[in-house]
Amino acid sequence: MKNIIIPLFFALTSIQSTKSIKIVHIQPLGSVNNNTIQVIKKSVESFYGFKCEIRKEIPLTEDILASSKIRYEANKILSKYKSSENILLITEKDIAYHDKKRNVKEWGIIGLGYRPGTVCVVSTYRIERNVSNQRFTDRLRKVSLHEIGHNLGLDHCDKDPKCMMNDAKGTVREIDQEKIYLCPNCKKLIGIK
Repeated sequence: MKNIIIPLFFALTSIQSTKSIKIVHIQPLGSVNNNTIQVIKKSVESFYGFKCEIRKEIPLTEDILASSKIRYEANKILSKYKSSENILLITEKDIAYHDKKRNVKEWGIIGLGYRPGTVCVVSTYRIERNVSNQRFTDRLRKVSLHEIGHNLGLDHCDKDPKCMMNDAKGTVREIDQEKIYLCPNCKKLIGIK
């Protein structure tokens, strides 16, 4: 299994209360397995208590391709679908991160969500290869909830390695070590008990 780098997120500017989010729109980007969408929906509803609405699939377009032209640029996706609504974009295609300002070259990632923000993107491409359906589902739940956590204003957590806001340090195996749980510090920051 290849190492996967999940980008660090920059200075925390504010924390949103989970009470301020009522609906998360799940937006398939390209063709996405319905079971995948349902796993995300159930996870978000049961963990955060947000209502989820599933939108119709929208096509992947060339304007969001990364410079390599073989995967899609996560920052471009977030910019293109920026909204005042809370949206989790889900795709089965590979996504990448590139930061010209910090001279960070394109690398494959699993998800990206700005802190705070309203839109995040998750890719199943790197979490489903050579694993059981159960392991894939577990990873999908953690990554989706993690990216929404960033939208709520949470940074990567260094208080508890089992907290799903833990920095994956570039590997899917790190995600496998996390639990579907927020440590007390992360819960406090977003106002949940």
